[in-house]
Amino acid sequence: MTNQHDKPDEKNALFMQLYVPNQHRILGYLLTLVGDRNVADDLLQETAVTLFARFDSFELGTDFVAWACQVAFWKVKNYRRSLARSKLLFSDDFIDKLSERTVEIVPTLDARRQALDACLKRLDERDHEFLMARYQPGGSVARAAQVAGRTTQAAYKSLQRLRRVLRDCVSLRLSTES
Repeated sequence: MTNQHDKPDEKNALFMQLYVPNQHRILGYLLTLVGDRNVADDLLQETAVTLFARFDSFELGTDFVAWACQVAFWKVKNYRRSLARSKLLFSDDFIDKLSERTVEIVPTLDARRQALDACLKRLDERDHEFLMARYQPGGSVARAAQVAGRTTQAAYKSLQRLRRVLRDCVSLRLSTES
């Protein structure tokens, strides 16, 4: 990329314009490959540093997320190599295939997330608070049951019903948008 950003401030601004709105996509990709939020967060930081350092090699007009995920993929490979003495659950071949598939679905994740956000807003306040008590960090079914004044068994049934309602709502929204 020749002379795309001659000034450091322009380079910083352009990088941030591309990175910030796509950070969650890259994190989602990493989470898919490593399955551990803390590891994925660490790898995201390493990926961001590398992306910024190599930003001059990024070709404007091409897919930033695909480029970033490729860098993230190599961060995962290096991380897995560092675990060579540990018991690995998945082969490198499996991780390679998972990576390919994940890169294919990353663009659809934003649409699904937006649909889910819209569907969550349609829930009544009581159901919304119930779901948040379950799915916020540190949440549990027991906590959600307590917040809703339900038994744990009733909470499980309510969660099942709400997940079905949200799944159907998201599917409907996505089908009407496409």
